[in-house]
Amino acid sequence: MTKKPIVFSLVRDQSMFMTAIMSLLTFLAVLAFGIALSIGTGVIRWNSQWDLFATVQVMQTDNSAKVKNIIDENTEKIAKVTEITTEQMHDLLGPWISGGSALENYLPKMYELQFNTIDDLEYVEKQISEYARFLTHAQALKSSTSAGWKMILISSFVLLLTLGAIGVCISYIARNTALLHRRELEILNQIGATDAYVARQMQIIIAKICVAAGAAGFAVAVPFLLLILGAAHSARVGLMAMLSISGWGWFLLFLLPILIIIFAIWITKRTTINILKNS
Repeated sequence: MTKKPIVFSLVRDQSMFMTAIMSLLTFLAVLAFGIALSIGTGVIRWNSQWDLFATVQVMQTDNSAKVKNIIDENTEKIAKVTEITTEQMHDLLGPWISGGSALENYLPKMYELQFNTIDDLEYVEKQISEYARFLTHAQALKSSTSAGWKMILISSFVLLLTLGAIGVCISYIARNTALLHRRELEILNQIGATDAYVARQMQIIIAKICVAAGAAGFAVAVPFLLLILGAAHSARVGLMAMLSISGWGWFLLFLLPILIIIFAIWITKRTTINILKNS
């Protein structure tokens, strides 16, 4: 049993344009979504890494003994205590501050604490805050985290713009094809073909193009994403070193071109039926 041929199709130039533009838009969509996923994973890892760390700065010498006693009394709540020595602070501040031994008069007593749980951190914070400055690493790095979320919003906005461009492009192609094949549509109406049948012909055409374009766009976007992640990891700088895409992330990325194809088929049907009803 032979398959029924489709009633009409896109002209060659139109088909090439449609394939090229859909490949580009799919590439941009996958790239934007992949960047959003990698930054999101990085922000989550970044936060979880520093949630249990805090720095204590004793600004007044008279309070040093009190702070030390509080730390000693809560050793069961603290996983690790690191006292930052004067030499270490000299090394940290040396490039910005000069003054030799006079510098020691302005340096606070500092401890880096790692707690067992968030509750432990909050309990010790209440005691120490009266005598010293208690700064969690999550608070100190809040600006970096905020920048990460802003980049996610930008990537998501680019993704939405790309999907909108796909919808506009497909609507235009469907409308233009209907105008080019107005005579065929009139004949189909005369012999009793339903609007759904005609729309299905257009959906078959668009689906074939989108499958090829989606595969091409995805295949090109994945190496670009791997290059971006590789460059971020090699930089070994803060949040950038945390960027990654999990197994579920790659699965969602693989689903995106499929969802774009389904979206394109739906837009095609809706546009074609609207044209037929108004013609």
